[in-house]
Amino acid sequence: MKRVVVTGLGLTTPLGISVEENWKNLIEGRSGIRAIKRMDVSDLSCQVAGQITRPDLGEDLSDLPRHVTPFIAEETIAKKDLKKVDDFIIYAIAAAEQAVADSGYVADTEEMQDRSGVLIGSGIGGLKTIYEGSIVLHERGPRRLSPFFIPSALINEASGHVSIKYGFRGPNHAVVTACSTGAHAIGDAARLIMLDDADVMIAGGAEAPIGRLGMAGFCAARAMSTNFNDEPLRASRPWDQDRDGFVMGEGAGIVVLEELEHAKKRGANIHAELVGYGLSGDAYHITAPAEDGNGGFRAMRNALRRARLNADEVDYINAHGTSTPLGDEIELGAVKQLFGDHAYALTMSSTKSAIGHLLGAAGSAEAIYSILALKHQLAPPTLNLDNPSEGCDIDLAAHTARERPIRKALSNSFGFGGTNASLIFAALP
Repeated sequence: MKRVVVTGLGLTTPLGISVEENWKNLIEGRSGIRAIKRMDVSDLSCQVAGQITRPDLGEDLSDLPRHVTPFIAEETIAKKDLKKVDDFIIYAIAAAEQAVADSGYVADTEEMQDRSGVLIGSGIGGLKTIYEGSIVLHERGPRRLSPFFIPSALINEASGHVSIKYGFRGPNHAVVTACSTGAHAIGDAARLIMLDDADVMIAGGAEAPIGRLGMAGFCAARAMSTNFNDEPLRASRPWDQDRDGFVMGEGAGIVVLEELEHAKKRGANIHAELVGYGLSGDAYHITAPAEDGNGGFRAMRNALRRARLNADEVDYINAHGTSTPLGDEIELGAVKQLFGDHAYALTMSSTKSAIGHLLGAAGSAEAIYSILALKHQLAPPTLNLDNPSEGCDIDLAAHTARERPIRKALSNSFGFGGTNASLIFAALP
């Protein structure tokens, strides 16, 4: 099997519109979560979210965090075309532009174009477009629907737009596995390279769920935080006794994956090698994880097996850690079961405490944070971990980043339907 490395990184999240801005704000313990003001949420039980700063949505920039640069959508999509695509596609293109530029890769021959592909997924896709389209249909009739309604909402159109932009004519694919989407996209794209279906793949996830329908739906499921509407910065608090649900986020995380020898031949800057990818299913419940954590346990174990690593070779885990009362401790239990005594020697943190839960983009954004942790030998902090729940007795990087040796970094993503993914990254010797 061919080896796969990461040669490009791109992030568009509530913490910033570049990888550098994201990492700086993350390590300094800043949060991208704030009160929702771009729409009416007065009748919703959750009124906070991890939002990308969008002046084009009418947001008052004077009321936004100074540490975050506004996202100017027209720099990614021409103004006349903004209404032809859903926001998740805009975020995907913006992050892909960063990743491709970072990689320095240009497919300037037909052979290179045929050997370059795209695999970008989304958990929900064009939810805002579907919601607004249904209102137009109901109030104004079918003739007033935009001819771009369907292509602007389709999940695979994120891959489609990126492939068209760069002329990548290799595998054109998409993944939809709820909150595991971003991680599965990266792992599945890597396998396409391993199996020699491509030399280069643009992979990751994108999501734009912060609208009335998305918020109301998760509120109805009683999955979201409701006790911190007046204190948004404190709302996402993985493993803390006062956690009461997740905080929704939006954005995209995109990587450029490349076959090792292909990357070396063109002198690419290699960020990390993807050495392990594990998948599993809970076969238990449509929304809740198995109580014994068996699904997450097997995904991590499968990733270790694929990487041919012992458990004690992993030094940092970017947890799924959503801040839900049930899921956080189940994941921690699975980590303790798999890693045994070594669990007390590693560091685990949840970066969702800073950006919220990006759903289909969570796994890819967190994979990038894991790669950066490996590069900088620095484990990001878990914010708001003031009173750890009983049994949370390993190093969860409460409040501040941990400077420490990191040989291998593991990133977990678990989703509705009992779908699980784990990725392991290592630095090249």
